[in-house]
Amino acid sequence: MSDNVFRKKSIEKILQDAEQGFSDAEHTGPNALRRSLKVKDLTFLGIAAVIGTGVFTAIGSASYHGGPAVTLLFLFTAIACGFAAFCYAEFASAVPVAGSAYTYSYIAFGEIFAWIIGWDLLMEYAIGNIAVAISWSQYFVRVLAGFGVHLPGWLTMDYVSAHTGYLHAQEAISKGGSPAKLDAGMKYAYDAWTTAPGGDSIKLIMNFPALLIVAIISYIVYIGIRESKRANNIMVITKLGIIVVVIIAGAFYVDPGNWSNFMPNGFSGVMKGVSAVFFAYIGFDAISTTAEECENPQRDLPKAMFNTLFICTGLYIVLVLVLTGMSHYTKLNVADPLAFVFEDQHSKAATWVAGVISVSAIVVIASVLLVYQLGQPRIWMSMSRDGLLPKIFSRIHPKYHTPSFSTVVTGLVVAIPALFLNLDVVLALTSIGTLFAFVLVCGGVLMLNSDKKNDQYAKFKVPYVNGKYIVPLAFIIILGCILKFAPGYFTQLMTSEGVPMIIFLVVAIVVTILTFVKSYSLIPVLGLLSCFYLMAQESATNWARFVIWLVIGLVIYFFYGFKNSKLSGRI
Repeated sequence: MSDNVFRKKSIEKILQDAEQGFSDAEHTGPNALRRSLKVKDLTFLGIAAVIGTGVFTAIGSASYHGGPAVTLLFLFTAIACGFAAFCYAEFASAVPVAGSAYTYSYIAFGEIFAWIIGWDLLMEYAIGNIAVAISWSQYFVRVLAGFGVHLPGWLTMDYVSAHTGYLHAQEAISKGGSPAKLDAGMKYAYDAWTTAPGGDSIKLIMNFPALLIVAIISYIVYIGIRESKRANNIMVITKLGIIVVVIIAGAFYVDPGNWSNFMPNGFSGVMKGVSAVFFAYIGFDAISTTAEECENPQRDLPKAMFNTLFICTGLYIVLVLVLTGMSHYTKLNVADPLAFVFEDQHSKAATWVAGVISVSAIVVIASVLLVYQLGQPRIWMSMSRDGLLPKIFSRIHPKYHTPSFSTVVTGLVVAIPALFLNLDVVLALTSIGTLFAFVLVCGGVLMLNSDKKNDQYAKFKVPYVNGKYIVPLAFIIILGCILKFAPGYFTQLMTSEGVPMIIFLVVAIVVTILTFVKSYSLIPVLGLLSCFYLMAQESATNWARFVIWLVIGLVIYFFYGFKNSKLSGRI
């Protein structure tokens, strides 16, 4: 055993630990999770995670900033995800256990990186689900209002949004306006603040519907993988049906003139949608967390990952073209873009379709919540098996065969913050966390392939294309194009907002040199660089929050995980 923070676990050891589980007195039931997932079920889980809030909320904001050209962002993101999917598929076939990127990093980089990515995945899943719960709540409240049921505003939004809206409303009123003349959003926040229980400065304001949906989904996940699978399959079929209806019905209202200004805000406008778009592509990681509940994980996981990528990318691109063709991109910065584009046609048939979409969104967005709630407990279970978290996190329910304690904790970690947090902040944090996981998985495949002992385990291999000359040549060409066509580009990076891009350039140079020296495989290198590039498009503020989150995780690791690890020489 070793006290080195870079100590690694072999694939053989990880497979043994997954098979044996715990045998101590605290363990209260059978170790095995139920193996009941097939390719179709895994693909549906992937679709459930990828097509959700991205379609029903974020796609509108992305289209508003990027215009019809946001299709290029979906395409570029899909390519980056495609590279990452190859790497996930190889790891999943070699290590068919529930830990996902956490376990893969343990093998490739060592324990400290495994902890970092495990802590990052907590942000990716739990915080991501907070965003989904908030988004679901917004749709739920609008649908109830459509049926004449109006919940008090202080029960349907977060404290910060209510207070900010109230202050803006106060400013507008002080300039001669009146509460009745405020725009709908500002008036809603104003009313929520003024009617909320409490004093003048402290109010009781919370998003109760978000808490409600998390509780319901957590219960479904708690009682079993079969129940979760059935619920998810029903919701995904509903989801795909809605999207097909939107595409077919919307095609009749498309005006090609709306596409004439294809990239209205330039490439930078397109890239503003990175957080919203990449948030949708978390599905690959979510699929891999269910490895121990697959009937044939080494064969089925890779198939499901690629099925998810192809289906979802195709639907996203067609959907964006339909939305931006139905309504001018400048109108699409709304919370419910799919319903809005039909309401914008001002016809009875289109309005009816808009109503169906709004009601169905309640089911559709819930399916995303289910997949994320399914994934997080299984990652905690894997970390607990390794001693990095207390043993109770890996306890399997004797009747339901699910990680029971981890599932309950996940529900609380999501439900309580969802009562109070703002959607925009959690959305951006989840995207950068997902990208970071993808970067480490792509880099992990390069490390995995450097040890020939691992070849016997992988049933799926990333096709090897020697990047020795391709990557350096591509880097030189891109650098030359920047110097020629955008000579002031590097000067513009000398600000706080340019720091993420500077970090990317340093990483790109190092990876390019290593690829030339060690003849790295092209696909993992392209996956690493493309995902890191998308990370660099995030704001400096978002990077700062991300770094702070990782630092907090490292403090916990050195106070608990390091000395309690099963690989520690102290045990």
